[in-house]
Amino acid sequence: MKVFCISDNIDTQMGMRLAGIESVVLHEKDEVIKELNALIEQDDIAIILMTTKVVNLCPEIISKYKLELKSPLLVEIPDRHGSANIGETIDSYISEAIGVKL
Repeated sequence: MKVFCISDNIDTQMGMRLAGIESVVLHEKDEVIKELNALIEQDDIAIILMTTKVVNLCPEIISKYKLELKSPLLVEIPDRHGSANIGETIDSYISEAIGVKL
C-alpha cells in the first residue's frame, strides 16, 4: 500500500520525496479534485496526505469523502508555515459525523 501527498508548495513535496512518498503540487480547485478522484480509484493508495491550503480549496468535497470513503484515508497535514489549527478541523469532522457539536 502506498502513501501519496497533494501539496500546495514545493517544500512539502521535497520533504515527502525524501521520505519516499510520491507527491504533486497543485494550486487550483479543479486540479485538486481531478487528482483526488484519480487517486481514490487506485487500489494501491492507502493514505492521501493533503496540506491545509489544499484542503481549504475544496473543503466540502474532502469532508464528504472523509465521511463516505472507507479507503483511502484522507489526512490533512500542516504546511511549512504551521498556521493551521488541526484540532478545530478534527472537531468539525467529528461533529459532522456524529451530529453533535463538541
